[in-house]
Amino acid sequence: MRVLVATRSAHKLGEIRRILGGVPGLQLLTPDEAGLPPVPEEEGIEIHETFEENALTKARWFRERSGMTVPADDSGLVVDALGGEPGVRSRRFAPHRLPGEGVDEANNRHLLERLQGVPQAERTARFVCVAVLDTGAEGEPLVVRGEAEGRMLEAPVGQGGFGYDPLFLDPEAGVAFAELSGEEKDARSHRGKAFREMARRLSGSGNGGET
Repeated sequence: MRVLVATRSAHKLGEIRRILGGVPGLQLLTPDEAGLPPVPEEEGIEIHETFEENALTKARWFRERSGMTVPADDSGLVVDALGGEPGVRSRRFAPHRLPGEGVDEANNRHLLERLQGVPQAERTARFVCVAVLDTGAEGEPLVVRGEAEGRMLEAPVGQGGFGYDPLFLDPEAGVAFAELSGEEKDARSHRGKAFREMARRLSGSGNGGET
């Protein structure tokens, strides 16, 4: 079965492919491979207030344009001391970028600025991923959720991962997500948990209902 993975992020695509790629008979395509170049309308997909709404909207948007089954997700960082921010706006958290900064660098800098003075005991946080599989069939799409609990560091560490990984300490592993290998991160991360459940459903029955 050919499916369209609804992301243009190379980092996210790599994680999803490592997990869903093990499902027998599944061929994963990127939007570009499916003949869907970026269009301005894509910028208005993830405008909702919950991960679930954003993931469902993204899956439906790409399915309607491709006619293919679409796995999609919306993920983000929820920091308790910030009242749940950045949440669904994790990718667009920093209000501006300094000269030479990339998006991830700006977001990490802004997060550290917002957490300045917050003691370690109060820097609890979690990564959240809601993944959706929209087949276009009758009934509700498959919806699965994965979370990874951790704590925000006071300075970035590690060279791997992306996004907020250099600031997110996994208490059980004792290291930041950016210090884990790809396979180690898959085993512990929010996205790994969500897409492993999706893979299990796909391998078991080929379809599923909402959970």
